[in-house]
Amino acid sequence: MTTAARADTTSWAFRARFRRGAFGWKGTQLAIGRINEALTEIRAVARHDTACAAEGAVLLLEKLSPALCQIDSSSGALGNATYAAVQELAPLISHAPVSTKVRQQWLDRLFEAIQEDDPPYIEALGDHWGDLCATKELASAWVDQLLPTLKNVLRERKRGTYAFFSGATLCYSALFKAERHDQLLELLDMDPHPIWPYLVWGAKVLATRGQIDEAIAYLRERAGSTTSETSIARFAEEELLKAGRRAEAFNQYALLANQANTHIATFRAVAKKYPELGKDKLLNHLIASTPGEPGKWFATAKTLKLFDQATRLAWATPCDPKTLNRAARDHLKTQPDFAMQCALASLHWMSLGHGYELTGMDVQDAHRMAIEATSITQQNEQVHATIGQIFTPDRPMSVWMKRSLGLVP
Repeated sequence: MTTAARADTTSWAFRARFRRGAFGWKGTQLAIGRINEALTEIRAVARHDTACAAEGAVLLLEKLSPALCQIDSSSGALGNATYAAVQELAPLISHAPVSTKVRQQWLDRLFEAIQEDDPPYIEALGDHWGDLCATKELASAWVDQLLPTLKNVLRERKRGTYAFFSGATLCYSALFKAERHDQLLELLDMDPHPIWPYLVWGAKVLATRGQIDEAIAYLRERAGSTTSETSIARFAEEELLKAGRRAEAFNQYALLANQANTHIATFRAVAKKYPELGKDKLLNHLIASTPGEPGKWFATAKTLKLFDQATRLAWATPCDPKTLNRAARDHLKTQPDFAMQCALASLHWMSLGHGYELTGMDVQDAHRMAIEATSITQQNEQVHATIGQIFTPDRPMSVWMKRSLGLVP
């Protein structure tokens, strides 16, 4: 049996779950769950038959937008899930060992799916189009197919008329894969206001030619005010790392390029790319990169078990008292000195009015843990002296805190 035949006869469980309009207005979580199930199914097949798994990937990408079209996607969660699915499935399709005929059939199907992608859940697939073609010859054939329409659109845009072509990113990606670089740059020069998804291909051409600094400057000059510095930083870091210019990539772009929702997630993203840096050195660099707010890195230092560093950060600038209380509770037995400092720092920042939605229980917890730690650390005098300073009348919350502890009527 041939690879193509095996792929065609595979029975995919997700097929029935992604029929058109399968999910209602409030179906975001259900749809995300179904997407994850489908990805799990495809991964399982990929372990023993990559071509068959790639066929499943094409099928899922075809079905996504029609199945999800009725969902309220305003939260962005569904968009994130579909984007992640595209990023995972595109390489699987690109690397599948299939004939040119089969690949062309896949590309035809995916192109049709992109044309009908409303809402645009799989538009990121255009960035991978050159890789999906797998060969320069097939990529060049797609350029020849897409180029006339793209040129017409650019001529209209140059006249000041609004014009859009859903295959524009596909064409630029295919031009890059086909190594028709001069044509790619000429097309971008025709566009009076190229957007980031198009412009980045011009920068990639310059980087491929070894002109990395020029590529970064090219983006800065032409991207415009609507392009975030983060996008430029990610491009710059990636190209500098490819060129072996690791120090420049790290010093100039690493923090911005790897910015995540939490400080510990940012640290881990940077550490993954720069394993040669020790965690203490990396943390110091990140702290220095965010002047005025070292305390926000307290939880990161604690998670990394850099307890001396975490203690300094806890006292450096305001830390959330609830976070400090949790740290004190979690380390009371294993790191009593650290727990004591966390509890005292919590009381310190509460006395100065820092923290959100604090209650008397938060004060009691911090005070109790500070006292309990002294039975282990034998620093009773130091702790009571520090608490005495914290409860001085000149601190805005000292009376409330003393009342919470029953120290005043």
